[in-house]
Amino acid sequence: MNSDQVFRSIVTVQSSIPEDSFTASVLGTERIGSGVVIRENGLVLTIGYLITEADTVTLTTAANRTVPAHALAYDQETGFGLVQALGPLDLPALPLGRSAKLKLGDPVMMAGGNHSQPVRAEIVARQEFAGYWEYLLDEAIFTSPSHPIWGGAGLIGAKGELLGIGSLLLQATNSTSTRAVNMVVPIDLLPPILDDLLTHGRVNRPPRPWLGLYSADSDGHVVAVDVDPRGPAAAAGMRQGDVISDIRNEAIEGLADFYRKLWAIGPAGIEVPLRIVRDGRDLWLRIKSADRSSFLKKPVLQ
Repeated sequence: MNSDQVFRSIVTVQSSIPEDSFTASVLGTERIGSGVVIRENGLVLTIGYLITEADTVTLTTAANRTVPAHALAYDQETGFGLVQALGPLDLPALPLGRSAKLKLGDPVMMAGGNHSQPVRAEIVARQEFAGYWEYLLDEAIFTSPSHPIWGGAGLIGAKGELLGIGSLLLQATNSTSTRAVNMVVPIDLLPPILDDLLTHGRVNRPPRPWLGLYSADSDGHVVAVDVDPRGPAAAAGMRQGDVISDIRNEAIEGLADFYRKLWAIGPAGIEVPLRIVRDGRDLWLRIKSADRSSFLKKPVLQ
């Protein structure tokens, strides 16, 4: 499948979000990115932050035809979002490939919407990724050169198969240079949850405990770089700059380790005991965790 054929399956995703939405202050009220048609009936796979709390969604084809759509589902664990066109797209669906087969140096293509050109790239890393917004992928895919419209862009293999969905633009630094890379969510994470997303709008499993923290690794410690004032951690007294040293008397060894130990305690709603260091003093906080989705506006079918 050549790049022109692949590009027909890529759409621009635009969404509008109410100003009083939970995510409006962080992600904005007007969002634009890309999506990939994965079923002939107009089902589009994108990255979830583009459609979170959206009250209107539109899809625009490469031929400049605009179709209204519905934000069907968002899985917070993977980051995938699903959009259903509410009119005929008449576009081919890209087959799902196997991202587990990708190797370092493999040639790929990143294809995005908004009239951007596909970018021929290669796999430069496959490794764990911990995001500051309480997000973790065991093995994310990283590609270079980067695509300028990375959010929701499709990672396309040599046979035209879909291998992942673009999430972030990052700067990768080594001893001699810095280069821009795209972080991509592997497509292998989709098949196990797709039926649930289509049927229920979310995966049929207990939600993870959410604290409302924005955290980062810093000099071997996990530091709260910000605390959402509406979240559970703020209600328990956590502050920006607090160092998280223990969870349930278990030492924290990096951001990914913090998330895994947090999520292993139990489902959303469970109390989370954290030892923090503030101004050189140890303090214990007991945070009543929450289901993050309970703070978000639900999509309404127009």
